[in-house]
Amino acid sequence: MSIEFSDRGKEEIVGTADPGTSVNVTISIGDIRVQFNGSADSVISSVISFLTKQIPALDLANRISLNYTISELIQSYSDIIKITPEGPRIIPLLDGVELRKFSDKQIVALQLVASRIAKGLGKIEDDRLRMSDLQSATGLKSKSISSRLSELVKVGYVQRDVVRDGSELPAYRITTAGISWLNSMLAKQKKIQ
Repeated sequence: MSIEFSDRGKEEIVGTADPGTSVNVTISIGDIRVQFNGSADSVISSVISFLTKQIPALDLANRISLNYTISELIQSYSDIIKITPEGPRIIPLLDGVELRKFSDKQIVALQLVASRIAKGLGKIEDDRLRMSDLQSATGLKSKSISSRLSELVKVGYVQRDVVRDGSELPAYRITTAGISWLNSMLAKQKKIQ
């Protein structure tokens, strides 16, 4: 994958890479020139570590930044979320035994996280889900999904968009704040069990 910066300062992805592809990054700061090679995860960790040591303000900014990479989401949710031929799904069962009991609000948020992961892996084109998508994926009643989505949108954990494809139906995606909330809820639930 190569990333270029446009004249507006925003990054543009120019190509895509195979997940197993080796990544090479060269950084020059003044007289210091460093090159990092390896997997994307190891290179990004090394680059962040290097930059936080070289630019102390970056370490401060990193402490208040909140962002979840696809790798982090997979690591956090791999025991609950699976990418199936039918699409991303919440599968909190192991050999027919229910591992955890989730609230309807958590199920809706988990399904939206599953969709975000699937998009990040290139399995689907859009991580937004319509009410009917959520209903078929989760098995929840539409009234419950509608109520939970309203609650989640109201507090900023889910973003509501209108898909311009002729149907004009709303579609939903999880926000970074929503993932943070879900992480804290699931961590509390784990402590109780």
